[in-house]
Amino acid sequence: MSESFRQFLRALPDFPDVLPDFDPATAPEDPGELFRQWLAEALAAGVPQPNACSLATADALGRPSSRMLILKDIDDDGWHFATSRQSRKGRELAENPSAALNFFWQQQGRQVRVAGQVVALSAEASAADWHDRPGADGSENPSWQLYALRPRELEFWQARHDRRHIRHRYGAR
Repeated sequence: MSESFRQFLRALPDFPDVLPDFDPATAPEDPGELFRQWLAEALAAGVPQPNACSLATADALGRPSSRMLILKDIDDDGWHFATSRQSRKGRELAENPSAALNFFWQQQGRQVRVAGQVVALSAEASAADWHDRPGADGSENPSWQLYALRPRELEFWQARHDRRHIRHRYGAR
């Protein structure tokens, strides 16, 4: 049974017939600018929730976990996301403030990986983010925390049908 499942998995389609082209030599120096460009292209291509990404964290013993969330912003502080400090990810970030984000846009054969240190942003910024959420009712949530991941590394990945996938890396900023 496992061999037929393996064959089934290998036979699944991977990427659309037409993929965007990407030449790293034309990439802007600012990875945030390239990300905004790719996000706009994903949105134009009909990718649902192109701002959704997986967040990988690890506890104090290095045991990893990941989950999906929404990117809130990119600025000089880093790549913003939010959660309750009492959630699993909030507790793990308190124990081990390293994390990674991964965006995947299958319709374009693209993904973006961002890894680095995470810092908690101000109580004021966290409260503002809580109030800006869809369905906000004006209540307070003192455990809500806005975080910024400060990239140590970023990788933009473009699939190619010849399997010579393109990787464009940015180092620490």
